[in-house]
Amino acid sequence: MRRLLILFSVTAVFLITYSCNNSGKKITSAEGKIKQLEDGSIDLHIDKAACYHDSKNPSSNTAEWNIVISKPGRFKVWLSSATIDTMDLKYDNSVKISLQDERLDVKPVGDKIVLNTNDVKYPYFRADSFMGTFYIQEPGEYNLQVISEKVTAKSDTNQSDTELGHTKLMSVFLTPMTR
Repeated sequence: MRRLLILFSVTAVFLITYSCNNSGKKITSAEGKIKQLEDGSIDLHIDKAACYHDSKNPSSNTAEWNIVISKPGRFKVWLSSATIDTMDLKYDNSVKISLQDERLDVKPVGDKIVLNTNDVKYPYFRADSFMGTFYIQEPGEYNLQVISEKVTAKSDTNQSDTELGHTKLMSVFLTPMTR
């Protein structure tokens, strides 16, 4: 009876693990940990993220980065998008950004429009949206996650600018707040 119970438990764990790993989502892995720059900022490009893309429910598309914080403190969180219309970024849902137990849930608007940047080509402009702040108390390794329909699969990032559509999420960056 005991052997049967152990065999059943092992089989159940195997089936759960197998089914979770084959949920029909495309997964691409991150290239490593991203370290904080000398000025204390952290720049997280979407092409350096581990991306989870669900074509059936794009609102659950996720990008994740492993970051190393050497200078803790309070950080302003900005989301950078490439867009055609700087007045309406056309995010269907709010963007969720999580770090530890903190979560920001904001619909992006173009707070700063960056002209003449090499990040995007005409007819696109870079629109930076202020999302809120995070407080990181101690140095260490953390996981930052972004959930949005604008997170695209790696294969989609190879499209030409004219095929991108109206708006594309490009990066998240954290800048330290000074006292």
